[in-house]
Amino acid sequence: MTNRQHITSMDNAPADEALATEAGIRAEEALDRRFVTALARGLAILRCFKRSERWLANSEIASRTGLPRPTVSRLTFTLTRLGYLEHSQKLEKYALGASVLALGHAFLAGEDVRSVARPLMQELADKVQATVILGALDQTQMVVLEVCHGSQAFHMRREVGERLPHGTTALGRAYLAGLDEIRFERAMSALLPRLPRAERAVLREGVEAARDDHSRHGFVFSLGDWKPELYAVGTPLPLQGGERVLALSVNGPVYSMTRERLVDEVGPALVRLRDQILQRAG
Repeated sequence: MTNRQHITSMDNAPADEALATEAGIRAEEALDRRFVTALARGLAILRCFKRSERWLANSEIASRTGLPRPTVSRLTFTLTRLGYLEHSQKLEKYALGASVLALGHAFLAGEDVRSVARPLMQELADKVQATVILGALDQTQMVVLEVCHGSQAFHMRREVGERLPHGTTALGRAYLAGLDEIRFERAMSALLPRLPRAERAVLREGVEAARDDHSRHGFVFSLGDWKPELYAVGTPLPLQGGERVLALSVNGPVYSMTRERLVDEVGPALVRLRDQILQRAG
């Protein structure tokens, strides 16, 4: 199969699966010779485990990743020896190992902004009776770093470590709005090819509109674009002089988070939250 065929075969692949499949890995390898395929294949195996399940057989891993069965067998053996997978001889299946948790813990422990942001996020969540999320880029998605709930009636079921779509959520749009032109075009070049062709123009239009909203208001919108029942605003959180960009969002049900309320109350409150975090984080 040619490199172009590999890239074309990704046209209908969901964005969250693009670099967790052999086709995605091959396409990335074709773009930059520094890309280490063997390492990417091992990480693809770790990424194919889902939150709702624990054990996967080599055959299931091969099916999800598109990797050859012999390759999967060697990689799962190696990952088990390193502690990133756990093997059950009785089930003849694999589960994520404790070393994965250790990596996640090391990341969260080193994320100082979380400890600064959390009490301020909770204060805003309680005030506006909504869910406030802090997120970071994870390839072509956003990953939740912190989440605070302020309403018993509306409880957005998202936890730390979960991934959210990039271009349709307020969190993802806020991240993109915080990038300079060069980094923005690079991010879009990575995101768009991993979406179905039919969705690319609509997503690009929504992201461009969000960047305009950010210039005008200081925050972006997602008015049912991700989930019809969910309205949200987001704003970028630039750290280290803008070298690193995180994002904040406030999410609530459409019946209480009207556009007027988002513009007049919630959005400005979110911008104030961002400024408080930046001031305290130094």
